[in-house]
Amino acid sequence: MNSIEIAVRMETDAIKFYTEAADKTSNPVGKKMFLTIVEDEKRHLKYLDAILKDLDIHIADVNPIENVKTVFESMKSSMMKRVVATNDEMEAFKIAMDMEKEGIEFYKNLLSDSKIDKEKELFERLIAEEEKHYAIFSNTYNYLADTGNWFLWQERGIVEG
Repeated sequence: MNSIEIAVRMETDAIKFYTEAADKTSNPVGKKMFLTIVEDEKRHLKYLDAILKDLDIHIADVNPIENVKTVFESMKSSMMKRVVATNDEMEAFKIAMDMEKEGIEFYKNLLSDSKIDKEKELFERLIAEEEKHYAIFSNTYNYLADTGNWFLWQERGIVEG
C-alpha cells in the first residue's frame, strides 16, 4: 500500500469516526460541527482519489474555521445555555484532536517525500486544513471542559477591559 492509499484509508476512517461521533453527540452544536468536518474529510478523499487516478485536481479554497463559525452563528441561541458534555462527547473530541495531529504529521511526511508540484500543493493544503480542524476541536474541547474560563479568554473581558 503506497502513501496515497494510506492517506485515503485515513480520510475514510476519519469520515466514519466523525459521522459516528455526530450520531452519538447529544449537543446540536457539536453534532453539526462533526458533520461539517465530515464534509471537509470527504473533499480531502476526492482530492486523494484524483491523485490515485492521476487526474488533474483543482483544490477548492475552503476555510474550515469559517464553515464552523457559520455553524456556531446559526445556533447561537442554543449555545447560550450552559453546555454540559457527556464523558463520551469529551472523549470524542480528544480522539478527534489526536486524529488531526496524526493527519498533520502524516501529510507533512508525504509533503517532504513528494516530487510532483500538484501533490505538494495538495499536501500543503491538507496540512493547513487539518491544523484548522485541530484548532476547532481543541477550542471546542476547552469550551465544553470549562465554559466560564473559555469565555474569559475568548472574550478577553477582564484582560482588555
